[in-house]
Amino acid sequence: MNLITKNNIANKDNNYQFTTLLRQLLNRYGIIIIFLVMVVLMSILSPYFLELGNIINVVRQISIIAIAGFGATMVIITAGIDLAIGSVIALAGVIAATFAHPDQYPVIVPVIIGCMVGAFTGLISGSLVAIGKIPAFIATLGMMISARGIALIYSNGHPITNFSSSFDFIARGSLFNIPFMIYVLIITAIISHIILKHTKIGKYIYAIGGNEQAAIVSGVNVTKTLLFVYSYAGLLSGLAGVLLASRISAGHPSAGQGYELDAIAAVVMGGTSLSGGIGTIWGTVLGALIIGVLNNGMDLLHVSAYWQQVFKGLIIVGAILLDKYKTLSVNEDVR
Repeated sequence: MNLITKNNIANKDNNYQFTTLLRQLLNRYGIIIIFLVMVVLMSILSPYFLELGNIINVVRQISIIAIAGFGATMVIITAGIDLAIGSVIALAGVIAATFAHPDQYPVIVPVIIGCMVGAFTGLISGSLVAIGKIPAFIATLGMMISARGIALIYSNGHPITNFSSSFDFIARGSLFNIPFMIYVLIITAIISHIILKHTKIGKYIYAIGGNEQAAIVSGVNVTKTLLFVYSYAGLLSGLAGVLLASRISAGHPSAGQGYELDAIAAVVMGGTSLSGGIGTIWGTVLGALIIGVLNNGMDLLHVSAYWQQVFKGLIIVGAILLDKYKTLSVNEDVR
């Protein structure tokens, strides 16, 4: 083997190592890089973007989507999907609203009722998936339609208003100059992270998404785990419904439309694989922040709401393509 051939082989090896390293860096830190680039770009295009008040407003705006997204993260890690998020938000909101009138009940009552409504819908969806063996897409699509219909029946198609000041405070009040809703977001994120990363059921969730048959052989109770996952996702959607009702001062049966798409987009952009087995809560937070930065930045730049929908759709498609690329990269590394 002559010197030129050896140099060519060495160069190919170096190029392969560089490409592999670059791919690993993009897979691991790509979402952070995208977020930082968007922040820098928006701060250049608008002098108001980095103002403290605007940053707090961005976080407050993404709180509801992120909270619902935490539950969707667990569902998607199990290789499932939850299309009922928006409808459950509406149903939980209208039911909680009827218990939130002044001088009626303590504020904890409508909050718990809204969360339990969400958890119950999630339990039904989870039962259809885990016990009925119905594909998650079909099960949650049915729940999406049914929950919206029940919300309309329950409220007679009209918004429910006239809330107590304590209920209004949940999403519109502030504590130490920080919106109370942001505290709810942080606490929910920490609890969800602990469940996913530091509990036995969290390990089961990843195991099911990685290989359900292998999980069964390993002794994982798939049925109970899926029931928990869908119930928890429903509970968080119920909490999101309570927050939205408080924020808009109405339990509206038409609320939450399209929220499932935003939540799923945030989850996928945050690095959770649609194929299952991969994902984190903090990644979903970053994904939601990217959506929030995009929406806020386009508002500051006076971009038409119609074009905002176009850009959001492109982001969702781009996130799915990125997920496909990462999956192919992992498969190539395995080979």
